[in-house]
Amino acid sequence: MATNRTFTMIKPDAVANGHIGNILAMITNAGFKIVSLKLTQLTVADAQAFYAVHSARPFYGELVEFMSRGPIVAAILEKDNAVEDFRNLIGATNPADAAEGTIRKAYATSIGENAVHGSDSDENAALEGAFHFAGREQF
Repeated sequence: MATNRTFTMIKPDAVANGHIGNILAMITNAGFKIVSLKLTQLTVADAQAFYAVHSARPFYGELVEFMSRGPIVAAILEKDNAVEDFRNLIGATNPADAAEGTIRKAYATSIGENAVHGSDSDENAALEGAFHFAGREQF
């Protein structure tokens, strides 16, 4: 059964390139309600913990370095069928393969610097949201 919440991060590349406002506008224009939002920065340890599922993959070190290099915007979003709808909104990991009108088509520069993270399952959405937001920060 699909839940109505998902988690996203606007990644350091998109923050540094000044795309926070445009990405948030795309999210809200797509019908998502922002229920938690913060500008923050992951430490190396935070990034290692958040991406631990990828620790055996060859790109893990680069991913941790990238995600801890600058500020991110973390958000919990609400909408019916949130995870699937948000994955459709962000587009393919490779911006060259992303559909027109998606966040990654508009703002990602490469597979590695792909502007946004979106949870891939209801379970991960709950875990990732709880990683970034205390209960009193979730509305």
